[in-house]
Amino acid sequence: MKLPITYYFVLGMVLLCYSCSKDAPEFTSDGTPYEIALPDGFPTMPIPLDNQLTYERIELGRKLFYDKRLSRDSSVSCASCHLVEKGMADNNITGVGIDDLVGVRNVPTLSNIGYHPYLFREGGNPTLEAQVFGPIDSPVEMGFSVREAVDRLKTQPDYERMAQETYGRSFDEFVLSRAIASFERILVSGDAPYDEWSRGDTAAMTPAAKRGMVLFFDEFNCNSCHQGFDFTNYEVLNNGSHVTYDDPGLMNLSLNPMDRGKFKILTLRNVEVTGPYMHDGSYSSLSDVIDNYSAGGSGHANQDARIAPFAISTQEKADLIEFLHALTDPVFLNNPEYKE
Repeated sequence: MKLPITYYFVLGMVLLCYSCSKDAPEFTSDGTPYEIALPDGFPTMPIPLDNQLTYERIELGRKLFYDKRLSRDSSVSCASCHLVEKGMADNNITGVGIDDLVGVRNVPTLSNIGYHPYLFREGGNPTLEAQVFGPIDSPVEMGFSVREAVDRLKTQPDYERMAQETYGRSFDEFVLSRAIASFERILVSGDAPYDEWSRGDTAAMTPAAKRGMVLFFDEFNCNSCHQGFDFTNYEVLNNGSHVTYDDPGLMNLSLNPMDRGKFKILTLRNVEVTGPYMHDGSYSSLSDVIDNYSAGGSGHANQDARIAPFAISTQEKADLIEFLHALTDPVFLNNPEYKE
């Protein structure tokens, strides 16, 4: 079953407003403040005043992130689709939810998700807190409702206790969304070989990766979209990956035909382990992705002007892929703090 993206956008906003009712507390210093150890070159992460990070909030969020009771049949958790060893993504073509129902979009990575100005593939959700509600209520993901999930979990003494300790209120939608968002904000990736090279370790990348880096930044203009510390400018655009788009992308929100096929540019961090690629997982390898771009895309009417053909040799493609592999962060993929 496929529902329009506007459904999830409106749902998120309604539930966010509900959970931000006038009885929502302002941030207090209760709990042990948590300071994210940001890698060199990373900007300060924006964090809402009503959801400042504490160890206790993060621990509650981790517990919820791995709790399958958030799904109707208690078979699927957030972590079912966002696997640490897969860069907080998975390797399915598109997401798989309860009853083995197959979604229509590839699961995006959650690495550095706290920096994103908007969420979901078409950028249709405004905050991490609001985003939490979408998968729970999706009939092809968790197949539940947020209210039912809250009613189920608030009967558990540990959740009620942790809610009072972390947010000074009973377990409810506010606590659910803020806690999971708190955990997601600590998912920071910035310790790949490329990062080590950037910090002065000239041996951190292979010669092939260094050649590929030159191609990425100077020859093929990949960084016109995949730029900055997170290798994305977060734009929503049509990258020419398809001749026709069954999923309208941003058009689902704007209703503007000029927005058909527009999706958010994702980070390239850990891209080696997050395939398959594109919004629908239709590209099985990085080689296939590079072939699409070197061919100049599909030529779709809405295709971004930066997608233009370029010549690339077999050796250059291998070097470019080697550089992309140098964005794989072993510290992130093995971080025990992200695990259950």
